Amino acid sequence: MRILIADDFEPIRTAVAGILSEQPDWEVCGEACNGTEALRLATELNPDVVLLDISMPGIDGLKTSRLIHESVPSAKIIILSHHDPAQLLKDARKSGAQECVDKGRIAADLVASIRRVQIQEKPAA
Repeated sequence: MRILIADDFEPIRTAVAGILSEQPDWEVCGEACNGTEALRLATELNPDVVLLDISMPGIDGLKTSRLIHESVPSAKIIILSHHDPAQLLKDARKSGAQECVDKGRIAADLVASIRRVQIQEKPAA
């Protein structure tokens, strides 16, 4: 499984990449530090999963999610945020994302969230 990480804070990208590297058959295919770069890389790399920080410079995570969802509809999108995921989920789903993960719980929740979105079917267009 190919995963794109988009977060403006390099230590978060590094931590997430470390967590993902422990999973067999998972690879980080790219890293982006803003929404524009995330959209470009998603279009070029066609990842299976995109992890998007909700608060990035330029284009925020929800708008980037909408744009990626339109450009790469096969990609599953997970929003990363310091805010309560339950409160963000409705807006995240409207943007094309499937899940939200609290950055404070990345180590505990990220792998399970990725596994959940991988088994979800994309809604018919």
